[in-house]
Amino acid sequence: MGGENGESESSGVRRRSRFCSCTKDDFLPEESFRSWGNYVNALKQTPSRLVDRVLSRSDDKAELAAKSRSNHDMKKSLTWWDLIWFGMGAVIGAGIFVLTGLEARDDAGPAVVLSYVVSGISALLSVFCYTEFAVEIPVAGGSFAYLRVELGDFVAFIAAGNILLEYVIGGAAVARSWTSYLATLCNQHPDSFLIKAHSLAEGYNKLDPIAVGVCIIICFLAILSTKGSSRFNYVASIVHIIVILFIIVCGLIKADTTNYTPFAPFGPRGVFKAAAVLFFAYVGFDAVSTMAEETKNPGRDIPIGLVGSMVITTTIYCLMAVTLCLMQKYDSIDESAPFSLAFRSVGWSWAQYLVAFGALKGMTSVLLVSAVGQARYLTHIARTHMMPPWFSHVNAKTGTPVNATATMMFATAVIALFTKLDILANLLSISTLFIFMLVALALLVRRYYVAGVTMPHDRHKLILCIFLILASSIATAAYWGLSEDGWIAYCITVPVWFLATAGLYFFVPHARNPMLWGVPLVPWLPSLSIAINIFLLGSIDKQSFERFGIWTAILLLYYLFFGLHASYDTAKEVEKNQGLGKIEEGDNAPSAPNSPQN
Repeated sequence: MGGENGESESSGVRRRSRFCSCTKDDFLPEESFRSWGNYVNALKQTPSRLVDRVLSRSDDKAELAAKSRSNHDMKKSLTWWDLIWFGMGAVIGAGIFVLTGLEARDDAGPAVVLSYVVSGISALLSVFCYTEFAVEIPVAGGSFAYLRVELGDFVAFIAAGNILLEYVIGGAAVARSWTSYLATLCNQHPDSFLIKAHSLAEGYNKLDPIAVGVCIIICFLAILSTKGSSRFNYVASIVHIIVILFIIVCGLIKADTTNYTPFAPFGPRGVFKAAAVLFFAYVGFDAVSTMAEETKNPGRDIPIGLVGSMVITTTIYCLMAVTLCLMQKYDSIDESAPFSLAFRSVGWSWAQYLVAFGALKGMTSVLLVSAVGQARYLTHIARTHMMPPWFSHVNAKTGTPVNATATMMFATAVIALFTKLDILANLLSISTLFIFMLVALALLVRRYYVAGVTMPHDRHKLILCIFLILASSIATAAYWGLSEDGWIAYCITVPVWFLATAGLYFFVPHARNPMLWGVPLVPWLPSLSIAINIFLLGSIDKQSFERFGIWTAILLLYYLFFGLHASYDTAKEVEKNQGLGKIEEGDNAPSAPNSPQN
């Protein structure tokens, strides 16, 4: 926070030299950080600035115009065919190949297929909400951009931090699972390639250097080209699908129906507990929405790509879960490489190598799509200056966000080196369910509230209905988590949710209709998405919520000391430029100049 850097541009982000030298202006170019005096003054204004950011909302045009802050545009090279394969490549990985066995053995038994149905319905509802936003606001920011438009800067930042956490943890979990299946392919125990560090705490003391190496290779692939990543994903996903078909067909040949008894040994509570964890298996589809900026025809390609890939994925998951539990008794399923060792248990030892190879291909696709998606999230967040603008730089030659990709994959590699899979899975599910709930809430706000259009009494009714939907959903989840056998509270909370949603439908008029593609059955579908996501949150363990709380506290500290002031200065500069642009437009009306960019 020293003095001025003489070569700083008016935008605050200096163009890089050939050797990409960095200065303070690449990270903290805003007025509040020009000197220590400015920073102290900014800290004194924290309460008023916080109120401003909490109440402020972006708009569609501002999010689209923010692309100009990346110096270069991303290349529009993707079609719906690319997005379907990206969607399946992003999702079908460690979740199905690892967590199916873990949850079938410990929580759900053969009823794990119902767990996949529940989490699949929740994911599909979220897909609908994401699709409408991605079509209307086709930018790299994904849910961060959507929340910033509808719920404001502050909520968007908290969600953004959890989005980044989701991707880092998800990538780390997949990278560690990659090592387990590699060991199986080499006819070793799944933990054989891990290094035990006795001085570290339990759950963090099995080091995985192979996972780090995989992350480095994926990082280079993601940086080189988005279209190249898509072609690699084609090949990996096709091989993956062939192996999955082999598992289902050959696994059912060796099926034993007696293994399906008892069907639900842990009862309904076990089914929902497993569903909350298995939501991990659906994480990744939101990465497809971040590719909207690189899609040739977002209005057509995104709905087909997102919804199509999710329907195919859910069907595959259910078939694979049924196959695994028919091949082997639930209490003898291996937690690290369940499908490979299930084939060994039925006398097909040779098949375990084919399954392990297919799993490795699938997890490689997941890592690649995750690397592509997470970098685009960080890029758009940096465009708003909530994160340093250095991360928003798009390379002129490759058309990819190099800085963001390298940084996120470095964080992924560090977490993958230390942390056990079950710790990662629970924490990931919390972050994901929280974000998906917010996106569904944002869709309700988008449809029913437009500043200057919605009448005050309609706004008050909207606030009341949303409050009751959230309160009844939280109460239902809390009662489920605290009460083992009770049911009385559900007779109150469920009707309240239903009446609140019906109140929205009958008494609050739509303020905006989608221009290209819209979610059907509004408000019922997004309201149900909110309720299911919150209910699944109630099935996650206490320790994961404690870790989630610590991460959120860290986010708040960063926001109050840095992100708040950087985004406030940037927003005010944008407003000033817009004002000047309107004046210039008025002065030069006959020449019809282009609209000013943010």
